[in-house]
Amino acid sequence: MNCSLPDRVLLSYAMDGQRDRSCLQSLWDFVTAKEPLIRSPFFPVLFSFTAYMAFCLPYIALDFLSTRLPNLRKYKIQPQNYPTLGMMVPCIIQSAYHHVVLIFPVTFLHWYWRPMNLPVMAPELPEALLEVVVCLLLFDFEYFLWHLLHHKVPWLYKTFHKVHHKHVSTFALTTQYSSVWELLSLGFFAAINPVLLGCHPLTEMIFFLVNIWLSVEDHSGYDLPWSTHRLVPFGLYGGAPHHDLHHLKFKSNYAPYFTHWDKLFGTFTESHSN
Repeated sequence: MNCSLPDRVLLSYAMDGQRDRSCLQSLWDFVTAKEPLIRSPFFPVLFSFTAYMAFCLPYIALDFLSTRLPNLRKYKIQPQNYPTLGMMVPCIIQSAYHHVVLIFPVTFLHWYWRPMNLPVMAPELPEALLEVVVCLLLFDFEYFLWHLLHHKVPWLYKTFHKVHHKHVSTFALTTQYSSVWELLSLGFFAAINPVLLGCHPLTEMIFFLVNIWLSVEDHSGYDLPWSTHRLVPFGLYGGAPHHDLHHLKFKSNYAPYFTHWDKLFGTFTESHSN
């Protein structure tokens, strides 16, 4: 039977939506196959710490290799400063301690009061991508306001944020080297945004992974050819050079990822080169 034009258009949209959903359905089926682990109260803290350390490892290797290989050294933003093992180990210990003593109790309460819902169907790919971008933009705005406030109010800086600025030349493991208040408040921003937007659990996981990766990249101390700020056009994204300059100068570049808020508030400083 022949279809009318409106019917063919509706069928085309339905098929496009099915293809978009199938892009993520295999991934979601793989995730839900591990349902006992996903529903475990230990999963959020294991997911967070494992992802964080996995994203740090390439930069840790780069820190050791680039001291011996001049071809790698040119990508170091502050090539005169390299982290030592003695600087890295306290960062790892503090991060593990915070995950066990602080993050686990909080995520356990969240697990108890709001059990995870695991729908059968995965989200459509355009929907998931859009929600991840919106979550990043929201987090970027919240972090910018929090960061600006904790630099402009001396008591807040000395009490809560100063510990994160211990290292003027950042390296990947300094990403979560921070006070309890900073870790929990920024973690709250990251956790609440997907909830407010009603994101699919898979979208939420993708956002968490992207957010952790971008945070580690920001503190990596390297300006690599494939760094995110080189992939996003028109200087919209600051990246590692942008945030490295913040740790070096303290009084500018408060947004973690994008540059529009710093430009709007007059706190933007052009990133320095090697």
